[in-house]
Amino acid sequence: MEVILKQDIKALGREGEIVKVAPGYARNFLIPRGLAVEVNKATMGNLAERQKAASLRATREQEKAAALAGKLEGLALTVRVKAGPSGRLFGSVTTKDIADALGGQGLEVDRRRIELPEPIKELGEYRLEIKLHPGVTATIIARIVPEE
Repeated sequence: MEVILKQDIKALGREGEIVKVAPGYARNFLIPRGLAVEVNKATMGNLAERQKAASLRATREQEKAAALAGKLEGLALTVRVKAGPSGRLFGSVTTKDIADALGGQGLEVDRRRIELPEPIKELGEYRLEIKLHPGVTATIIARIVPEE
């Protein structure tokens, strides 16, 4: 039996895919729980509309990400933190601190998109990658300087 998945199912497939499953599995598990619908003309038309809408949404998101990447690329961001005389920080600079500093400049970036292998614990200049969308990344320079 062929069904259209309404959401991602780990061992079966992704949302919107048409998959072949055992009739009992479809009738007793997938369809009653709203995870899938049986393939017919009406559901195929609905699937085409949803895929078209998803494609438009993805294109818009990628365009927004590309525009934001253009603003971010090469940006030099200064983050002021408390530090000791040896250049060691009291605490650390995390992705949240970087996102807050970007927000202070009017650039809203989700902190989970900022690639930071480990929290920054020393003064200096760091190159950070921000993954805004699959295939769209921007590199910024974060200058960690002591508070005055």
